[in-house]
Amino acid sequence: MGMNEKEFEQRSYNFEIRAEMNEDEVGVLTGRPVVYNSKTDLGWFDEIIERGALDGADLRDVRFLVNHDVSKIPLARSRNNNANSTMQLMVDAEGMSIRVNLDVKNNSDARNLYSAVERGDITGMSFMFSIDDEEWSDLDSEHPTRHIRKISNVVEVSAVTFPAYEDTSISVRNKEALENAKLALESAKRTLDSDKQLIELEKAKFEALLKVR
Repeated sequence: MGMNEKEFEQRSYNFEIRAEMNEDEVGVLTGRPVVYNSKTDLGWFDEIIERGALDGADLRDVRFLVNHDVSKIPLARSRNNNANSTMQLMVDAEGMSIRVNLDVKNNSDARNLYSAVERGDITGMSFMFSIDDEEWSDLDSEHPTRHIRKISNVVEVSAVTFPAYEDTSISVRNKEALENAKLALESAKRTLDSDKQLIELEKAKFEALLKVR
């Protein structure tokens, strides 16, 4: 369980990360780990993060890692997204973009990541989050769609070597995230089946009352 007793989910995409060196010789990475209204194929279903899903989300403490490796020291961190943070988070009409200041002078891991992004060896980004509100469509079909309407909080953003979902096709690398996605679908279908049973029961009761009259 994560904060607020919610399960954390992880999504990775092959979105562009850019590297530049500023006037203070600080390595800067910029990119967009969250994109609204972009359909992603998770194998069992499509998923869309709806526009505005990050409105009101808890972004008070977000780390920047490589490949979600929590055993390593974070390369940057956003605290209350203030000006002194080494990572800035910008939520806009398209989703969320980030700006990361890497200490390439004193941190060899930061230098290695900056070089890998600059060379185009790392092109993926991932974020870890929890969901507060979601809605399913076409649950009766073989490939329904999950609409994430509200993200509760984001706790971490990573540069990733192997994006889990590239070109809307599934990858087997992120097994935990995929298993969570499968469980979410199964739960939604159980809820749908339960609702259908209740409707059928109420319909039967109504028909029985009509027959008595």
